[in-house]
Amino acid sequence: MNLSFQLYSARNFQPWADVLTMLAGTGYQNVEGFGGVYEDPAGFRALMDQNGLSMPSGHFSIDALEGDFDTVVKTATTLGVERIFCPHLVADKRPSDKAGWQDFAQRLGAVGEKARAAGFGFGWHNHDFEFVPAVDGSLPMQVLLDTAPDLDWEADIAWIIRGGADPFDWISRHGDRITAVHVKDIAPAGECADEDGWADVGQGTVDWTRLFKEIGAHTPAKLMVMEHDNPSDAKRFASRSIDWVRGATE
Repeated sequence: MNLSFQLYSARNFQPWADVLTMLAGTGYQNVEGFGGVYEDPAGFRALMDQNGLSMPSGHFSIDALEGDFDTVVKTATTLGVERIFCPHLVADKRPSDKAGWQDFAQRLGAVGEKARAAGFGFGWHNHDFEFVPAVDGSLPMQVLLDTAPDLDWEADIAWIIRGGADPFDWISRHGDRITAVHVKDIAPAGECADEDGWADVGQGTVDWTRLFKEIGAHTPAKLMVMEHDNPSDAKRFASRSIDWVRGATE
């Protein structure tokens, strides 16, 4: 496995120079980018190089991918990104039925063709809403996978669970589409309220010991990206999580 760290997890703990130094000191060799680190790609790449860090994957919005693809390519190339993932769709732009999700899947498929032609892998990163039935009973995540057969999937396991779905079922049925995984944990009910109910990896309710085995058996994914959407202490999250995962996968 290649362990990585989604930089969104440390967005509230600036400056980035200190964050990258902390991550390198904690044992990470990879990070995953998001919009908040793309303002100065060359400058950020220099900071990564100083700390021996690589960025094999990055999140880019659907607006950027469809509206300014050339800049996405330049940014990704400068930062060394190999896999581009579209990470989200704001609530007021989400389709309400199967036909709408099919249209969106076709848009992702078109972006994917351009991304692959430019030398990148391309996929979708899920949240919880893709596992909530649309008004006609269809599941958005299933529609995306069915309609865009070349679309990769960065599976955010904890969001699958929060969406009311079984991650083991989705891994068994669609593991061949999963090329990266977000490794995050859910706190026991009533705990970590100040962190939106998320937990450091290995400290919550998600069965990551079994999940790593299933991911290894059913998917080609090697990139495991640690994430916490709202940690009160980024260093604590980074260090506890990587230490636990290393111990669990030895």
